[in-house]
Amino acid sequence: MTIATESSYVVCIENTGYSAALELRKIYQRLKDPIAEADGFVRVIDESGEDYLFPSRFFAAIDVPSALERTFATGSR
Repeated sequence: MTIATESSYVVCIENTGYSAALELRKIYQRLKDPIAEADGFVRVIDESGEDYLFPSRFFAAIDVPSALERTFATGSR
């Protein structure tokens, strides 16, 4: 599975070996990193609040409505 470069959010579909860092079915912000993506990784902000590389197969790109994207950007829950 590849991550679309225009997507800024992904949903976790696998977390094998990273259960403390990634929650299944949770939406994560993806940071563009073309070099990592070329090597099969995606950079996301994980549960620690820091950005890390994870295998791209762990995520599926999603389209987020603009109203929801604004909510994510402000950190509102």
